[in-house]
Amino acid sequence: MKLNKDQIRQFADEGWIFLPECFSEDEVAVLKAEAENIYNEDRPEVWRETSGAPRTAFAAHTYNEAFSILGRHPRLIEPLEQVFNEKVYMHQYKINAKAKFTGDVWQWHQDYGTWARDDGMPEPRAMNIAVFLDEVFPFNGPLMLIPQSHKHGVLDAGHDTSTTSYPLWTLSEDAVENLVDQGGLIAQTGKPGGVLMFHGNLVHGSAGNITPFPRKIVYLTLNAVSNYIRKPTREEWIAHQDFTPIESCADNALQAYAQAYLQKSA
Repeated sequence: MKLNKDQIRQFADEGWIFLPECFSEDEVAVLKAEAENIYNEDRPEVWRETSGAPRTAFAAHTYNEAFSILGRHPRLIEPLEQVFNEKVYMHQYKINAKAKFTGDVWQWHQDYGTWARDDGMPEPRAMNIAVFLDEVFPFNGPLMLIPQSHKHGVLDAGHDTSTTSYPLWTLSEDAVENLVDQGGLIAQTGKPGGVLMFHGNLVHGSAGNITPFPRKIVYLTLNAVSNYIRKPTREEWIAHQDFTPIESCADNALQAYAQAYLQKSA
């Protein structure tokens, strides 16, 4: 799947694009079912809120077939190869949850700030491409983005290890307010199967979820192969050290897997 000229222009100007209906109902259904199975497992890759609700599951592509296929899917890999003009590898893979009633906040941050400080990534030639597994409403903790904030480079940040169960390099309230004054603020909503692609320096965060509507999003962090990390400090299943270029699977691979899975489960 290739981006058109308008999408490339929006990404360069605003730092993000949203692609609705990238994945079918069957493809999303199998991913949702497998995500719930993973959240129920007791393994170090599954991190939880203080309430015990799941917060994120790392590296699912290494131990689950459906997410392995998603991690090689051309609808996700090809747009980033197009933007970076080279092959990419998987720097990080996670399934983030906003559990109903208990999903916690993700503070304001830049992803590349963490990748640079914690992993030794040389340049912001990596980004997240996110697949919505649940409907994201304005009220169940949507990802909030500050358009054009990627143009400010890497901003000063403090290492917050106490606000939530996930340590982040977070921005000050003054910095966020100044950026919003310049670029505005959007909350990206969308149906299951939609895909959000945003620059590694785009400032973003999300509020907690106190509604009965869960919100699960899969994030593939894809890095240009030449931009491989130099000084990793985190576990390999958080910041991968296999820099092998990803070879895309067939476009119908996940659909075929989903059909077989759903027939077996029927």
